[in-house]
Amino acid sequence: MGTDIIGIKLLYVLSFFFCVNGRGLGLASSGANGVQMLERSPAELKGANTHLFNVRSFGAQADGHTDDRRAFTAAWKEACASTGKVKLLIPKGTYMIGPITFAGPCNSVSSLTGYLKATTDLSEYGFSAGWIEFGWMKGLTLTGGGTFDGQGVEAWPYNKCPINANCKLLPTNLKFIAMNKTVVRGITSVNSKFFHIALVECNNFKGSQIKISAPENSPNTDGIHIERSSGVYFSRSLIGTGDDCISVGQGNSQVTITSITSVIFDICVGSLGKYPNEEDVSGLVVKDCTMTGTTNGIRIKTWANSPDSSEATNMTFENIVMNNVTNPIIIDQAYCPFMSCASKAPSRVKLSDIYFKNIRGTSLSAVAVTLKCSRGTPCQNIYLQDVHLDLSSGEKHATSSCRNVRVKYSGTQIPPPCA
Repeated sequence: MGTDIIGIKLLYVLSFFFCVNGRGLGLASSGANGVQMLERSPAELKGANTHLFNVRSFGAQADGHTDDRRAFTAAWKEACASTGKVKLLIPKGTYMIGPITFAGPCNSVSSLTGYLKATTDLSEYGFSAGWIEFGWMKGLTLTGGGTFDGQGVEAWPYNKCPINANCKLLPTNLKFIAMNKTVVRGITSVNSKFFHIALVECNNFKGSQIKISAPENSPNTDGIHIERSSGVYFSRSLIGTGDDCISVGQGNSQVTITSITSVIFDICVGSLGKYPNEEDVSGLVVKDCTMTGTTNGIRIKTWANSPDSSEATNMTFENIVMNNVTNPIIIDQAYCPFMSCASKAPSRVKLSDIYFKNIRGTSLSAVAVTLKCSRGTPCQNIYLQDVHLDLSSGEKHATSSCRNVRVKYSGTQIPPPCA
């Protein structure tokens, strides 16, 4: 399917909910007045004008061991072919599910769910695939408290990406491809094999009240990765994983990240400049976030020896609290995650018009502000306003380190500006 499908004007609703006390939390189909949340038993969900498709009727076992993918696929196929108000019912239970794609176009569909567990046989998954993919739709709503368990513990030993640039990517828990006008709210993602949530070529995406968790030693389990998307908004979420809390990749514009609590790792732009023909990044706003005990705080990273030129511009990081954070503010334009990188050529990613405002808290590292820009394309218009970062030890002041950049300072500056 190509991305041109998103141009079709269709109304598509899918909602995931926990079941409570044997009853389902339902979602009425969209109408002129939007979406109405209802609490109903399966019997009550059947209305005169509602077509109900129960995955159990299609053979789903919900025993946590049997792969229920065929039942989900069959129920989804019939639901998509139906007209009027359509409900895909997934009653209370634990469902083992292999890789599956929910793709449009469809008529208006709503769905209910409980606890979904991914299969662990990696041979079932394609390269760079998602475990559960949503693609080529307009108006998806995924909400209500469901849990997506990637069961990544068995897969993480096979992840060679931290040491091999040509590694095979493991599956992402939830992947959204070429989506338009999407709402994701109140879901939980745990122990993904790779990224937890990934957006690719999405427009007008809103995510909130999301919980994401994986152990600190779980490789490449980024909480949320965004790429080639626009009009993205994430808020009021708690993320603690083995890699970036949120990573903003290439080709994004007008992305807002607000009221995120991050533990273990950072909110990151990049890495940028690794591949040919990467698109620019612009219009990023990160504000009102709290970072506790993270390795890196706000980080912008670009590869040295970029194959093509690109830009990352007009980015604001504002009102960020750092609690015992290593490297609270860092620009690294010689990023290399491996033991060594062969090329010493400078990055060709141009960074400009970047604002750090009201960044406060404590730093575990003696150097609290590191701005290491490219000697080939030095950073331009970097602003630090009201930065107050004390050493966690309470001893002497932290310091700043700057290279290939002239910073414009205003207000409080602790650590002191670069000489």
